[in-house]
Amino acid sequence: MATLLRIDSSAAGDNSKSRQLANEFVEKWQAANPEGQVIVRDVNANPLPHFTSETLAALFTPEAERTPAQKDIVTIGDELIEELENADVVAVSAPVYNFGIPSTLKAYFDYISRAGRTFKYTENGPVGLVKKDAYVFTASGSFLSGTAMDHQTPYLKTFLGFLGLTVKETFIAGGQSMGEPGEEAFTKAKNEIAAAF
Repeated sequence: MATLLRIDSSAAGDNSKSRQLANEFVEKWQAANPEGQVIVRDVNANPLPHFTSETLAALFTPEAERTPAQKDIVTIGDELIEELENADVVAVSAPVYNFGIPSTLKAYFDYISRAGRTFKYTENGPVGLVKKDAYVFTASGSFLSGTAMDHQTPYLKTFLGFLGLTVKETFIAGGQSMGEPGEEAFTKAKNEIAAAF
C-alpha cells in the first residue's frame, strides 16, 4: 500500500491557495492509488518548537547520557523522520511569507535534517539518504518565481534534494493578490496538476 506524506504550512487555512493546490493533487493521487494512505503533517496547526541550543545539545549528547527533557526533544525528530522514511511520496505545500517559507516549515525541516539518518557526509560532500519523489505546491501574492526575489522555490528544491528527495514537479500559483492574473495562474497550476496524472 502506497503512502503519501502531505506537509502543509500555510496559516490561511482553507483559504490557502497552496493548500488548495495540494488538495487537487491529493485527490488525484488517491484516485490513482485507491488503496493508498495519506498522512497529513500540518505544521501550522501543530507547530514544532524552534531549533535552539537546547535542541542541539540534546542531539549531541550520547543517548545514554540524555536527560528526560533531552530525550523528549530527540523523540520529536525521531518521530518526524520515521514518518518521512515510511512515506513513498511527499507533497509539500507552502506560501511565500516575506520572501521565504513559513517559520513553522523551517522548524520542521530543522528536525528532519539529521546527519547519519536523513543525510550523510562523504569525502565528496553530503549525500541524501531519503530516496523518494516529492511534489511542491506554492502560492504568493505577486509573481516571484524565476526572479531574484524568489527565495522560496529554490530553497525548497535545494533542501529536499539535500535529503535525497527528487522534486518531480513544482506547481506555482503566483499573483494571488493581483486579481485576474492570479486567478489565471491558479487555474494554470490546477491544470498542470491534472495533467500530471
